[in-house]
Amino acid sequence: MTSARPLRFARRSRRGALSGTLLLLAALVLGACAGSGGSGASTSAGGSATLKWASSYFPTHWDPVVSGSGAQFRQLALVYASLTRTDAKGNVAPDLAESWTYNAAGDQVTFHLRPSLRFSDGTPLDAAAVKAAIERAKTQKDSALFGDLTSIKTVTASGARDVVLQLSQVDHQIPLLLGERVLQVASPKAAADPAALDQKPIGAGPFVVTQLIPGTKAVLTKNPNYWDAANIHIDKVELTSASDPTTIVSGLQTGVYNFADIPPSQAKAAKGAGLDVFVQPGFNANNISLNINKAPFTNPKVVDAVRYATNRQEFVDKLTFGYGHPTNQPFPQGYVAYDPASANLYPYDPAKAKQLLAEAGYQPGQIKLDLVIASSAAYSSTAEIVQSQLKAVGIDLTIKIDKNWTTPFFAKDLPITLYGTTGRDSAAQTLTAHFGPNGPLNLSSPYEPAGFEAAIAKVRETPLDAPNYAQVLREATRAGLQSKALVFTFEQPNLFAKNKAISALPANPGHIDWTGVTIGGS
Repeated sequence: MTSARPLRFARRSRRGALSGTLLLLAALVLGACAGSGGSGASTSAGGSATLKWASSYFPTHWDPVVSGSGAQFRQLALVYASLTRTDAKGNVAPDLAESWTYNAAGDQVTFHLRPSLRFSDGTPLDAAAVKAAIERAKTQKDSALFGDLTSIKTVTASGARDVVLQLSQVDHQIPLLLGERVLQVASPKAAADPAALDQKPIGAGPFVVTQLIPGTKAVLTKNPNYWDAANIHIDKVELTSASDPTTIVSGLQTGVYNFADIPPSQAKAAKGAGLDVFVQPGFNANNISLNINKAPFTNPKVVDAVRYATNRQEFVDKLTFGYGHPTNQPFPQGYVAYDPASANLYPYDPAKAKQLLAEAGYQPGQIKLDLVIASSAAYSSTAEIVQSQLKAVGIDLTIKIDKNWTTPFFAKDLPITLYGTTGRDSAAQTLTAHFGPNGPLNLSSPYEPAGFEAAIAKVRETPLDAPNYAQVLREATRAGLQSKALVFTFEQPNLFAKNKAISALPANPGHIDWTGVTIGGS
């Protein structure tokens, strides 16, 4: 959820699996041909543009229903297209659906598909196929997406090209929701056996998988039948798992790789090697999650003490090397849902934190808690900062790593923990996931802040192009930030280094889009 500079978005703009590690986005790596170091040419002798993508977050699943909404959707988007997409300003834009219309009541939306769409296995991508994709996401036993689709009551195929969604409530967020984070459409023929689809993905995206070694490597070639194939200038993709970030910069420098996600600690070395280093806009917000249903956070003064004890700038300085930003919201500054009026809530004030703990009846060191986190180096570093900051005001935390952290988290069994998310294209979905009574990221369920439910309902009732949409959305953010369950800390940058032979990527927030990207003149 991050950019090296505040994002400037236009006024317009999803239970998914938590995807709760501090996500460094997928590493895109381009194979170099003859030439020196990282500046070598990037097309083969035959003129074929090959993208070599070395990813620190290689997909665990290739079935988009199982994969969920985390960072892996960016890689699956090579294979699968969606009903909609977002543009560089965060606005909803056409993809498989060329347009959509709502009824007057706002509880029914019809998506109008492009003509003559086909999956790479030859199956027609028609309204019936989209209907099957939505229903599978809602009903498949291991679906990570069903919680995002609860407002869709029924789906009907009206002819070959119209998909009619009857909603359980007025919801103008649906076009934003049904982008590549939630509805990557798989061939219904292939999806009839989800286990097989997981090993051999079939979609209608810009590329087709020709080889897949689970967890290790995938080879893809350009899909000539992709609806926007004319704007895809990459002929081949080699996607490889590369979990050790320390080897990436040297690989980029020698020409083994051409594009990669890098940790902020490697940015200086990458720049020194003559590489382009940039931040892809995103929604990566990290937080301290509290359970107000468990002591000592049943006492509001203890909650407020944690808020005032949090020095957000320290996270930025020590973990992002200046590329991130401190934040108290799940949105970046300048985004349509960011609420400027809430920017200075609970500023860093350790003296006030100590006072609040004393008023709550606690002596320094009396509160002792386990801080259970997921097994991640990034989480461990964040946890150490949180441990130090809370100790300074009199709260002692013991850091414990749980490889199965999601189990106690979703069971709401933890008093305090940490997580980070990649956000959603629908700001309303981001808000409900964090602050709603049934939000998967709300450790304090069924608690919700007063007024939040009414505020988010108003957002859904407001069309995306309504003059007051931005105001209504910011009011919902303001209501959500009254929650005692979350203390947002910092934005994690989506930091990349690339060979200069690769042209700039579209700056679509949260996404990796290869539309229009060229490789060494391809």
